Amino acid sequence: MITRQIALQSEIKELESILSEIPAENILERLSFESRLSSAKYLLDQSPALAVAEKAHVTFRGRPVIGNHGISADFGSKAAGAFADAFAAVMAELNESLRYMGPIPDKAKNQLVITGTAVGSFGFEFELPASATDLISGQDKGSEALEKIQALLRASAEGSDDEVAELVEVIHPRAVKKISEFLSYLSQQQAWCGIEFKNKFFRFADIEQLQLSADRLQESNIRESQEGYTGEFQGVLPNSRTFEFKLTDQSGIIKGKVDPAIDDPDILNRDWLHKPVTIQLNVFQVGQGRPRFALRNLADIQHFGE
Repeated sequence: MITRQIALQSEIKELESILSEIPAENILERLSFESRLSSAKYLLDQSPALAVAEKAHVTFRGRPVIGNHGISADFGSKAAGAFADAFAAVMAELNESLRYMGPIPDKAKNQLVITGTAVGSFGFEFELPASATDLISGQDKGSEALEKIQALLRASAEGSDDEVAELVEVIHPRAVKKISEFLSYLSQQQAWCGIEFKNKFFRFADIEQLQLSADRLQESNIRESQEGYTGEFQGVLPNSRTFEFKLTDQSGIIKGKVDPAIDDPDILNRDWLHKPVTIQLNVFQVGQGRPRFALRNLADIQHFGE
């Protein structure tokens, strides 16, 4: 069993190794690592004796599964690998390190570990990696990643296009693609799955429902584009990061989000309120759901006529 002390000790050893390679005169560079080291040592002193790693159960039904007796070895290994890839991609997205191309960052570090079989048909018990919990902030990103995956599967199977969009909008497109690839593999093999985690359980009713879910998460059903509009900002709510934009042609008002990349959304009230401008907005839509608008960058706002 992985203890919190072991994880903290590993963190301390890694930080000490990093500091040993940074020259003493690089004060600013050393400062953040020294602060993290101090916090880790304090947490080690204060930590409880034992922390049990979180576990999830993923079970399968369908053609490759023999009741609760067994599962095709080829299918089992590929399905488990595809699910682990989806988890690693969502973890990278939560760590803000996922890119559109290239290897998934820290994939080896964020591997799920199979610790047993799961009954209720047949499947696997996955243990979350110790690295999934930020030892300084206490944020459990592994649990957050699994909860996002479970919520997206449920919404794509049972929810509206708008409910799917709410989740897809805050998950990196590449992570959504990995989840879609997991479902597509199951569909190809005429299998469906269920996920149990922290007393929450979701299972596809049958292969048809899983195929519907896989289709809704395909790239062809998720559209994203940049579109230009002319009008005036009517106001911004800084805490919720939402804005209203009145179109010049009187065709209506656009309601949208201010991207987190814009540190101070209130700047729109101070500098751009009721001024004629042209803006470039990111437009996002899932299936027949309503379009969602987002302002990604202040550079996408220009005085009208410039």
